[in-house]
Amino acid sequence: MITVDKRKAVFLLHQEGVSKRAIARQLHLSRNVVRRIIAQSGQMPPPIRPPRVVLDPDRLRQLHQECAGYAQRMMEKLREEHGIVVKYSTLTRRLRDLGITGPSPERCQRVPDEPGAEMQHDTSPFKLLVGSRRLRLQASLLYLRYSKRRYLQFYPVFDRFHMKCFLHLALMHWGYAPRLCVIDNTNLARWYGLGAHAVMVPEMEAFARAYGFKFLCHARGHSDRKAGEERSFSTVETNFIPGRTFANLEDLNRQALEWSTVRMEQRPQGKAGLIPAQAFEHERQFLTPLPRHLPAPYQLLERSVDEYGYVAVDANYYEVPGTGRGQVQVLRYLRHLVLCQDRRAVIEYSLLPWDVKNQIVRAPGQPARYRPRNLKLSSQEEEKRLRALAPEVAAYVDFILGTPVLRHQFLRRLWTRHQRWGTALFRRTVERAHRYHITSLETLERIARLLLDDTALPDPLVDPDLEKRPAYQEGSLTDTPDLSRYDE
Repeated sequence: MITVDKRKAVFLLHQEGVSKRAIARQLHLSRNVVRRIIAQSGQMPPPIRPPRVVLDPDRLRQLHQECAGYAQRMMEKLREEHGIVVKYSTLTRRLRDLGITGPSPERCQRVPDEPGAEMQHDTSPFKLLVGSRRLRLQASLLYLRYSKRRYLQFYPVFDRFHMKCFLHLALMHWGYAPRLCVIDNTNLARWYGLGAHAVMVPEMEAFARAYGFKFLCHARGHSDRKAGEERSFSTVETNFIPGRTFANLEDLNRQALEWSTVRMEQRPQGKAGLIPAQAFEHERQFLTPLPRHLPAPYQLLERSVDEYGYVAVDANYYEVPGTGRGQVQVLRYLRHLVLCQDRRAVIEYSLLPWDVKNQIVRAPGQPARYRPRNLKLSSQEEEKRLRALAPEVAAYVDFILGTPVLRHQFLRRLWTRHQRWGTALFRRTVERAHRYHITSLETLERIARLLLDDTALPDPLVDPDLEKRPAYQEGSLTDTPDLSRYDE
């Protein structure tokens, strides 16, 4: 095929008075080709090949409705009822071109990088080894589009309250807020509608108004509208997580904060090598400054003081000072809570770690109280002592924790068996129970009795003509049962 540039060269040389023979010799073309290109004024001729199969758009729309959108059935009906043979790929391409199978993808509008214009927020799930446990966490990341500053934290649960707390921490750390916050169509901030037509939850709209910005949902299927946010999560996966160990959730968030606000601040970004800390100094004058003492978000919880003088929050019990009972307003912040009565703050507590449950938090200077009767007993101490006995016992404890049994009850009763049997017998019993995947305490009792019985059983009386019986001969021809799963 002769390229467009060569066709233009032929026509320009002809206009300059060069002969057709000289043009053909210089450009290594035949004279007939030169004549044809000159007749076409150097333009690329349109394709003259007509389509082999002509598909009527109205007929395709009718078949698409009759066949409930299944192109394979449409192809069969075209061949059997209308005598039109068409390939499956040709039919599906024609359906896409006509917009029958769905709207054709629209082009995105390029939004320029303007200082102080917008920030981007999103979450992404991660499975991380925190301590000795692998946890499924939600990574929440805020990204300033112009200066490319980041703020990263991890949460076991991420709801509307945690979203407000995270945005408060990030914006107060920066001290400024842009005009827009681009998000996906998440129901944490969106009430109904999609994209530019989305209506925000009044609670989140009022929250954003207090910080001087508005939420903006990108169009459905156009996550590249916040490409900087998506690229930041890729950087988290490839740069932050590898080669790091985390003792607990607090240590994870401490390292995430140092990585996002200290290390990435001085790291060159993109092909231009932009330094976020330096770019932010220029962007600062276009952002909205925030008051230093802007109040943090909180949840208002109504609680009744129980007969022991405690209120329950997040499966833990916090003591209310005084001797009376009644209603208490609990202001639950991200890391602490405040107990209020009669519009007065009574006491403030630091929240226990998220994985600590059924614990009592005493108020300083208060007399001793009874423990609540509905407080569930934990098995953390029994589990710790069982794991310290032997590796075989620790492996069996891990196996039990992965089965649908009553964890605390089973571990407490298992520790009671150890106290009764002694370490030697207990280790042998547990090792055998783990080998055969035993989860019943009654079966463990029978295994222990079997291991204690050292007397040999007498040999059974066997009929010497047993092998001649028809039932024995018939059974000897069956397949040997597979017992290999008991060796795992």
